[in-house]
Amino acid sequence: MLLSLSIPHAQLPEAERLARRRLLVQLGLAWLVMMQVMMLAFPAYLRHDGMEPEGLAVLDWAIFLMNWASLVLTAPVIVYCALPIWQGAWASLRRGRIAMDVPVALSIVASFVPSVHATFAGRGEVYFESVSMFVAFLLTARYLALRAQQTSRLLGEGGWKDAERARMGARADHVATLFVAIQVLAALVVGALWWHLDPAHALPVTVSLLVMSCPCALAISVPTALAVGDAARLRAGLPVSQADGYFAAVRRVAAQNVYGSLAWHVLAFPIAAMGWVTPWLAALAMLLSSLAVAANAWRLSRHPALASPVPALAVLPAGSSA
Repeated sequence: MLLSLSIPHAQLPEAERLARRRLLVQLGLAWLVMMQVMMLAFPAYLRHDGMEPEGLAVLDWAIFLMNWASLVLTAPVIVYCALPIWQGAWASLRRGRIAMDVPVALSIVASFVPSVHATFAGRGEVYFESVSMFVAFLLTARYLALRAQQTSRLLGEGGWKDAERARMGARADHVATLFVAIQVLAALVVGALWWHLDPAHALPVTVSLLVMSCPCALAISVPTALAVGDAARLRAGLPVSQADGYFAAVRRVAAQNVYGSLAWHVLAFPIAAMGWVTPWLAALAMLLSSLAVAANAWRLSRHPALASPVPALAVLPAGSSA
């Protein structure tokens, strides 16, 4: 699938090469920190009140130290790796819109700030592993989206009219914007209800809902389908004059991605609202939904219209990489 989303660095404009390289560095750092912070969070999962007092005291001291180490490691993820999120959220708010980055930024703030307070106070729950996991998974989805968009732009002459591409993207953006606004409002309402019923669970439930409100899968639905469709058609040497059926299949897969992602969020929201989804599990579910969208788009490379492939075109040499 990645071969269908691969454009060599040499064929990209300088600005796009830098954008890809920067995002890859941020992605790599976020994954590295996530793995370390998850290991540091392990002692907290072992704690329970039934332990012997001496063992509990030693474990609490270890958790205190691990929380400080997690804070130090997570800070660069918040400041540097999540920089595109802060920039996107600020730009959206300046335009008076609630785009994808707004609930993402809210999720990070809602989980990181209380974790910092709990670390300084020496008591309370921390969510550093959830924050680092969320940023790492989100950047993974963004990296896939960036590759798809770059491939789609470079192969824009592959038979799709600019107006048609814009129309498909605008439809997906409209669905995502409306969905985000409703989901964020619903998350805040549910969080307020939990605060009234059980304050101890209000924060994790709200964070989980905000994480799940991120329409990452929706954001890559159309670009991924277009990129895989263009790349697979060019690799197979299918002429534009004979590709009407194939273009219809690409439109169908893009629609499946959009509305399938929307259905998944609608079905998952009540489960998270009941308090059955932890923040880290919500982040994992977000990543899996994005990978499912990419996998569904990859099916286009096996379309019957491409049954007689020809050698790969120069624009996408086999074995090209990020």
